[in-house]
Amino acid sequence: MARSLELSAAKPGRDLAELSIAVVAGLGLTAAALFLCVLPLSGHIAGGRDFVSYWATGRQLVHGANPYDRQAVSQLEHAAGLDAGAVLMMRNPPWTLPLAYPLGFVGLRVAALLWSLLLAGCLVASVQSVRRLHGLPRDSVRSHVHWLGLGFSPALICLTMGQTALLALLGLAWFLRLYKERPFAAGAALWLCALKPHLFLPFGAALAAWMACTRAWKVLGGAAAALAASSALALVIDPHAWGDYVSMMRSPLVENEFIPCLPAALRHWLWPQAIGAQYVPAAVACIWALIYFWPRRAHWDWIANGSPLMLVSLLCAPYCWLYDQCLAIPAVLDAAYATRSRVLLIALSLMILVADLELCGVRVISPLWLWTAPAWLGWYLAAARSRGERRDPGIRS
Repeated sequence: MARSLELSAAKPGRDLAELSIAVVAGLGLTAAALFLCVLPLSGHIAGGRDFVSYWATGRQLVHGANPYDRQAVSQLEHAAGLDAGAVLMMRNPPWTLPLAYPLGFVGLRVAALLWSLLLAGCLVASVQSVRRLHGLPRDSVRSHVHWLGLGFSPALICLTMGQTALLALLGLAWFLRLYKERPFAAGAALWLCALKPHLFLPFGAALAAWMACTRAWKVLGGAAAALAASSALALVIDPHAWGDYVSMMRSPLVENEFIPCLPAALRHWLWPQAIGAQYVPAAVACIWALIYFWPRRAHWDWIANGSPLMLVSLLCAPYCWLYDQCLAIPAVLDAAYATRSRVLLIALSLMILVADLELCGVRVISPLWLWTAPAWLGWYLAAARSRGERRDPGIRS
């Protein structure tokens, strides 16, 4: 009798958790499906989002022109449908150019559709990789946790805008899955993370220390080989790529742009002329990452220990847009699978739904997005306290 009363008392919480997960998943999948269906029919959508910068870069490369020429790129983008007052430049390092180069051989709509399908595949493959790391939970609620990853607001906005953060997410997920059994392949997967290196600074500091302590030379070799190959190919495509890239990144229009992340916001509000102040939080976080790594080095696990590192990396990144926060998915899912609290699962679903509603009326450049990166970290810390299987939840309070 006592057992049946316990089960009946737990059932409302379980049903509510399942419902909240289903709502997030339903809204996310519906939005993604509608976007992918409408995209081939609308040139305005293809030319009015961030993807157009990759396509314009590819067009410049195909014609042997400077891919970082602001005026030339703006002409291509405005002809494609981008707002007249906007210019979008591809800011990824030059070793990303081999990704953009093939886009220049096809028209805007075809390129946009192929690119969007690639990003959608990256999201699905990343979530599936994380799910396999945790097996198939017997609990009916946790068996559906992966849907929160597929409906994660930053991932959906990344897909619709055509940004490369989903490629970096795939690299992170593959590294977590492969580093024990296939270290060279895991290292090669880190090349995808290098598409946005500024998002991995504390994570990278701990990674370097881990490779040195464990002599993970195969991981280092895979990363070095992939980076060297892509850099060499980039120089073949454009011998002046690095010089032109540095000139673009040092332009006042890039350095003075407001980005809704805490380091950039603090710099703009307190020391607008001190560009270096934007990198101080990341430097401090790198020192913390090494301190965090050292006592755990003998039993380091990238799935459990890497989760707080990634969330802190996003929080302290010198510049990080909302869509870049899709890299929080492995950490969020790791905590969601392990937590015993259905209330926390409901809270995570509500946070994602609030972000979805905010997307309907708030531009991505708004400071109203400053809450999201701290929110994912705060939720992870709360979930880490309630997990029952692992003795080291990440960051201890």
